[in-house]
Amino acid sequence: MADKVIELYAYQRKRKTVMDINLSKDQAKKYFYTDGQHQYGPFSLDELQAQSISRDTKIWYQGLENWTPARDLPELASIFQAPTPPVSDPGAPPPYQQPYQQQQPYQQQQQPYLGPPPKTWLLESILTVFFCCWPFSIAGIVNASKVESRFYAGDIDGAERASQEARKWTMVSFWVGLSFFILYFVFILAVGTASSRY
Repeated sequence: MADKVIELYAYQRKRKTVMDINLSKDQAKKYFYTDGQHQYGPFSLDELQAQSISRDTKIWYQGLENWTPARDLPELASIFQAPTPPVSDPGAPPPYQQPYQQQQPYQQQQQPYLGPPPKTWLLESILTVFFCCWPFSIAGIVNASKVESRFYAGDIDGAERASQEARKWTMVSFWVGLSFFILYFVFILAVGTASSRY
């Protein structure tokens, strides 16, 4: 009985040694592969596993007569084996899976048509600067510049208020300036008439 155990032990050691030698030979082999146009390599077996090769990729190493599909080489079988799923506890509930929801195609939200923005009064405000009352014109310009930015930001009421303020200050500037020029003209006319009498 002891002889059988020793013989079995010796056989297993010899078999392990042969397998180790074959494994080291496979590790020592330098593999090449081709994509049909270019040749890549040399790679060790571990390096070859890191390459993105398929079962149909042609492989060659020293000792092979021709380029051979990877599926026909037994030492490459481990590359293409699907990983075994982890063994789960039979008493555990199945993992939760999110129910499939079909994604809606992206649709750009359309803004409702708001119509044209309120009148800005910007041009009129700038022109009234040339009259005498430019402080009022500046208030008109500041409000006029807010009209479109507020309108396109969606603040319709704010745009309307800015437009009304711009109109108010533009009109104040215009009428005060016009009144000043009329009074100035009347004053010059009166002074000219008075001086012509004497």
